[in-house]
Amino acid sequence: MTSKENHKNEDDEEAELKKIEIELKSILSKLVTLNERKEYLLKRKEKLEDIALLKKSEKLSSRNWDSTDFPWYGKAKEILKNVFKIDEFRPFQLPTINACMSGEDVILIMPTGGGKSLCYQLPALLGKGFTLVVSPLVSLMEDQLLALKKLGVSAAILSANSPKEESFSIQKAMVDKFSSLRLLYVTPEKLAKSKRFMAKLQKAYEMGRLFRVAIDEVHCCSHWGHDFRPDYNFLGVLKSIFNDIPIIGLTATSTTKVTIDVQKILGIQGCLVLKASFNRPNLFYEVRPKPSSQKECIDELEKLLKNRYQGKSGIVYTTSIKDTEELMMELRSRGLRLGCYHATLDAELRSKVHKKWISGEYQAVVATIAFGLGIDKPDVRFVIHHSISKSMENFYQESGRAGRDGLPADCIVFYRLADVFRLSTMVFTQQTGIENLYGMVDYSLDVSRCRRSIIASHFGEQWESTDCNKMCDHCLAPCIPRKVNIASYCRTLYKVISNAAGLDVKVTAQKLVDAWLGKGATNLRLKGVSPPAIPREQAEAIVAYLLMEGYFQEDFHFTAYSTISYIKRGPKAVEALTEGHQIMMEFPGKKIIKEDSTATPSKEISSTKSSERNSQKNVASTSLAVANVHTNPKPKSETKSQCSKVKPSDEIIVSSDEEVTPTIKKRKIVIIDDDSD
Repeated sequence: MTSKENHKNEDDEEAELKKIEIELKSILSKLVTLNERKEYLLKRKEKLEDIALLKKSEKLSSRNWDSTDFPWYGKAKEILKNVFKIDEFRPFQLPTINACMSGEDVILIMPTGGGKSLCYQLPALLGKGFTLVVSPLVSLMEDQLLALKKLGVSAAILSANSPKEESFSIQKAMVDKFSSLRLLYVTPEKLAKSKRFMAKLQKAYEMGRLFRVAIDEVHCCSHWGHDFRPDYNFLGVLKSIFNDIPIIGLTATSTTKVTIDVQKILGIQGCLVLKASFNRPNLFYEVRPKPSSQKECIDELEKLLKNRYQGKSGIVYTTSIKDTEELMMELRSRGLRLGCYHATLDAELRSKVHKKWISGEYQAVVATIAFGLGIDKPDVRFVIHHSISKSMENFYQESGRAGRDGLPADCIVFYRLADVFRLSTMVFTQQTGIENLYGMVDYSLDVSRCRRSIIASHFGEQWESTDCNKMCDHCLAPCIPRKVNIASYCRTLYKVISNAAGLDVKVTAQKLVDAWLGKGATNLRLKGVSPPAIPREQAEAIVAYLLMEGYFQEDFHFTAYSTISYIKRGPKAVEALTEGHQIMMEFPGKKIIKEDSTATPSKEISSTKSSERNSQKNVASTSLAVANVHTNPKPKSETKSQCSKVKPSDEIIVSSDEEVTPTIKKRKIVIIDDDSD
């Protein structure tokens, strides 16, 4: 081949290579466009599916499910009185029973202690065959089984701990048309891992023995829920196998997003959603700063238990097993009668502690979140959180174990920044773990909004803070918050982080605050920059606020023994460093004292059963289609910015400017300086 021919071939190859590169670029460009289109279509498809679910729910909600005209009402009322020894249905119980008996799928969202279990237990006695109840905790199922047996109701449990002979007998009863079995309790793990049980269940269905499926703590199905459990995902097969069997899902806590997600996971094509108001009017909500030293914290707890709660029963929740045991021993050494409860305790010892607390031998139980589900003690007068909960849902459930008798009870949270990072290292691997935790930080840091308003906002419920009836610390003693631009503090903290990075050092929140206040390691302190003249508690609040608002973010690192949370700049760092950018944060301001402000939590709430029943009839309006069971007027909506202002508006108007000027209307008020400033 000649030299000329070689050059020609090389030119052809180069031309072909360029042509290929151009074509590849064109394909890649089209792929990007197609992927963007695919992402858009998937999101649009999901939105349309959600709309379809909501439309069916809306259609179902228009029916009067509270009616007594259903053919089974007479028998249901008879069973309620003669079997369950109850005279009247509580709010939402009859509508749920009517919908279930009509063959509709139902999701019931009702506060802890509202009577959810009756909504599937009573229908089980109205129909033929048995109701399958899926529940996450064996201890909770055992409590219900014990109560049902006392009432003469035939019920059974199948779990990994069930003896072989008992399992065989129960599975035989499932397919025996003459069996009296009415309720069968199982864990989701039993369904997911036992093919033999699923085979029996399918045979029972074919015989017409499977009446309905009840799923307790149904929020556990969703990745977006606060307590996701993988085996709950298996429950999605139930609708495909038993397509004409109605499902009732029950939970005390579910946001709109979680409720829709649960329907999709369970294969429910729209269902009736019944949602009771989150509000428990007899509970007083309060947040206290947690003392920095263990001794001071124990002193405060001792004072509460020996004075305010002397002779009264309660629960003290802690974060870890170690905290539980240490706190119990410290308080016992001061003459208090307490027990501790956590998952690693021997079952017999846990039962012993529970019984001593129920009988009053123990004033309180110091416990992890393992304690509380299914407890049947109506006179719990206080629930104290020694540390914040992992989520608003957890807090709502745990605090909801107080005051089930309708009488006044207190729900106190002790907040400190250090506890936030202890918890964040536990939850950051969960899909919504950090987001849920920061929701509790927001609740704890807020200086003026009604506590109920914050809880309502989380659960998608509209709430007027004036309806709190002074049953939270902010509504009992309102203040005019003062707004401060903390942008300069943020930029100084960035310098501390940059200085540490230059030394190849990562900073925890504790070290960051120390260096900012001119304490701790000298090499981390900023030279030539004076520490701010603010107390440590306020400095920690600023760091927490900047973290929640995205000016900081946590940087998690694994070690051989633990996970450590370091602080670094967040996604809003560019904004913070922009000249003129403001970061407005609210701080406690002047207290508002009214002439008639003589109320205390115990004086403000009626202790009669009738008032409790009336308050429970308030039905919240949510973005989900929820059945209109009662006709109480709905509270007006209230945005976060509005919540930050003092209520009610007929007493005082607060401007939105940084300089706050009160305008007096109607009633006389006195404004005094708050020493906490």
